[in-house]
Amino acid sequence: MAKQDRAVRTRQELIRCAAETFCRRGFALSSLSEISGKAGVSTGALNFHFQSKRELGEAVEAAAFETLRHITGPRPSHCPVPLQALVDATHELAWCLGEDPILRAGFSLGHDAAWSAGNAGPLWPEWESWVVGALIVAGEAGNLAADVALDDAGATVTAAVAGFEVLGRGDARWFSRRTVTRFWELMLPRLASTEIRGELDAGGSVAPAGPERRGDAVTVCQAQGERRRRVAKDRGAA
Repeated sequence: MAKQDRAVRTRQELIRCAAETFCRRGFALSSLSEISGKAGVSTGALNFHFQSKRELGEAVEAAAFETLRHITGPRPSHCPVPLQALVDATHELAWCLGEDPILRAGFSLGHDAAWSAGNAGPLWPEWESWVVGALIVAGEAGNLAADVALDDAGATVTAAVAGFEVLGRGDARWFSRRTVTRFWELMLPRLASTEIRGELDAGGSVAPAGPERRGDAVTVCQAQGERRRRVAKDRGAA
């Protein structure tokens, strides 16, 4: 069992070190010897887990994809304010891009011609699909202004996060809560219906905590419900 646990830890460390190397040098210039050295294992040990650099890249991308799925969860149809769930997810994603080199590498590989041959990796289409789905749910719940075009709104949110990811490679401030908050402060007055604007928090209704500690989507939506009750109470007392 100890040997098996050690093998699992070694594999995870290789994936993490590969992600950091891909982010720093790009896929083409990253070498297996550099990655194995960074992980503190021999090239032979690396080859035991991964037969090629391509296979290692696929493992990085798959791990990043799972993290993204954990951040977004299902479409927020059960949330009191689905549009807030979208705001919260963008904060969580931006925070994790700043903290998690595997997630960052998964997204950056989608821009790397040596890796993707000009085709976007699976993370960007997954994120765009989830954003559009969340907007559809928000529209059905009456969260969106009547003249909002879903495709345009989805493209704008997706493009904004793509910009944060690219610019954040050289300046971590693009992953900050302040940056994402300012984006939503500009977007929400145009996007949200007048009925719910006062209930929305551009800074996120829950503090980003990372996919390992975030809690499931039900917990997040319960927090939204509590915030909604507080807003209603404050309005009644005014």
